[in-house]
Amino acid sequence: MSVRTLPLLFLNLGGEMLYILDQRLRAQNIPGDKARKDEWTEVDRKRVLNDIVSTMFNRKFMEELFKPQELYSKKALRTVYDRLAHASIMRLNQASMDKLYDLMTMAFKYQVLLCPRPKDVLLVTFNHLDAIKGLIQDSPTILHQVDETFRQLMEVYCGLSAGEFQLIRQTLLIFFQDLHIRVSIFLKDKVQNSNGRFVLPVSGPVPWGTEVPGLIRMFNHKGEEVKKIKFKHGGNYVTATKEGSFELYGDRVLKLGTNMYSLNRPVDTQTSGASKNSTSRAQENIAPNPLAKEELNFLARLMGGMEIKNPSGPEPGFRLNLFTTDDEEEQAALTKPEELDNKVINIQAMQDQQRSEELARILGELEVTDQPRWSTSKGDDLLAMMDEL
Repeated sequence: MSVRTLPLLFLNLGGEMLYILDQRLRAQNIPGDKARKDEWTEVDRKRVLNDIVSTMFNRKFMEELFKPQELYSKKALRTVYDRLAHASIMRLNQASMDKLYDLMTMAFKYQVLLCPRPKDVLLVTFNHLDAIKGLIQDSPTILHQVDETFRQLMEVYCGLSAGEFQLIRQTLLIFFQDLHIRVSIFLKDKVQNSNGRFVLPVSGPVPWGTEVPGLIRMFNHKGEEVKKIKFKHGGNYVTATKEGSFELYGDRVLKLGTNMYSLNRPVDTQTSGASKNSTSRAQENIAPNPLAKEELNFLARLMGGMEIKNPSGPEPGFRLNLFTTDDEEEQAALTKPEELDNKVINIQAMQDQQRSEELARILGELEVTDQPRWSTSKGDDLLAMMDEL
């Protein structure tokens, strides 16, 4: 397991989350002078994106994120994204957050699988950060935060060997190996099977610095080439034209990690018994994690670095529904595996009283209390409009 994987995982998943939210907000954007109180406007869109990006790239948060450490459980990372998603005026319930998180994870899993070479996962990260800068280009302070993270990535990762990047890629694939959630955009493009597994291509550019397959060279003990054998590879490969830029600005060449929702295609998660893998999720909750206390400390440090601004004004926030209707959202919540609610792991961590109190304070801030019953028309279809395009 690589101890340098966590920043890449977090930044890429966060980028996918921002793509989805931006696409939904743009699709339902209404001019400010025509919008009713319960409808999203362009001002709302910018506010949501700025708040989330500002929190995501907070300096203290990034300092904790970039410390060498092993990946923690999906539950621990999911808790961080729950808090990040609520860093703005948005409010999502459990079912909608589940659906959003499924889209994020499957998109990045597909990108990792398709990376021509392990090092290209860094280019995928740069593509996400390039796009994020485009979303908040009117906010110089937040742009500076993103650029600082860019420089940290270059400093930490650009000097790593091919073997170290291979270990990072392997760590990411282990993290994603049990997730087989069907996404309509992948199903329609025939890059995902009905069981949720991806179909890898046998065509296209080969990794930079390699040759098109089809030739075997044999050498003698002196290193001299003595024989060539050609074979049919069964694909349609071409030589890579150039290497993507690993600088702050430049042509990344690789398109993985760019915003696929800008194509205005419907995106939805369709789950079934096998593809959703609810059994594996339940097992993760049943089996006690030997690193449970460390995960609590991890959450306390990471979430403690998030400076969340409480929504101001008369409205504490607006509820977003990832589903077409409230009934569909409620039904999704009811179909959640029973084990996820009933199996509770009690963790005794009283030896570190200060850390326990800090975590209790942070987790307490996650709860949004005394909120009015928001109008269901504002934001109900914000994310669900993917289904209707």
